[in-house]
Amino acid sequence: MNGTSFSLFLLAALTIALVPGPGIFYVTARTLSGGRRAGVTSTLGTAVGGLVHVAAGALGISAIILASAELFAILKLIGAVYLVWLGIRTFREAGRLPPEPMSHLATERVFRDGILVEALNPKTAAFFLAFIPQFIDRAAGYPALKFIAFGLISVTLNTLADIVVVLMASTASAGLARRPRLLQRIRQGSGIFIAGLGLSLALARRPASQ
Repeated sequence: MNGTSFSLFLLAALTIALVPGPGIFYVTARTLSGGRRAGVTSTLGTAVGGLVHVAAGALGISAIILASAELFAILKLIGAVYLVWLGIRTFREAGRLPPEPMSHLATERVFRDGILVEALNPKTAAFFLAFIPQFIDRAAGYPALKFIAFGLISVTLNTLADIVVVLMASTASAGLARRPRLLQRIRQGSGIFIAGLGLSLALARRPASQ
């Protein structure tokens, strides 16, 4: 790959990372519902989930899933149900005043949630398969390794953008500490929003090109 193509890839990947999408909305909701620690932990979890898609794309697994209407439907429905369940759980936990501090086990759970939410989203797989190959010259050899390298860069940029959003959301949430009832409503709204992301995923269609 020449320098110009790589620069174009970085510019495109950075632009995509900065555009608000489901990933940013998810970590924002987790931050508002559980605080900065929950937001950062969720971001690290979604990063690992993104790496799962990078590996699956390089190995051809994602292409197989996207080529099958049945596999695509199964994966998206599992992911959608999981998101809806997370939303309901977040809404119920938000009803506790004052909110309970995150324990070690709770942190592990939030991290696991982030991994599963991202890994079970076939739309992420479709994105990587549509975006990265545009910058890979298969004739130059090692396309799978290049896919992984570009995928790592994309995931890193997305993660950095998510962390910035988490810090902003946690700062805004901290400013509402003196208004516990309003903060409770915001946290409950975050749960509803996470469930809404699940419903949106359930309605997602398989890319026509696959």
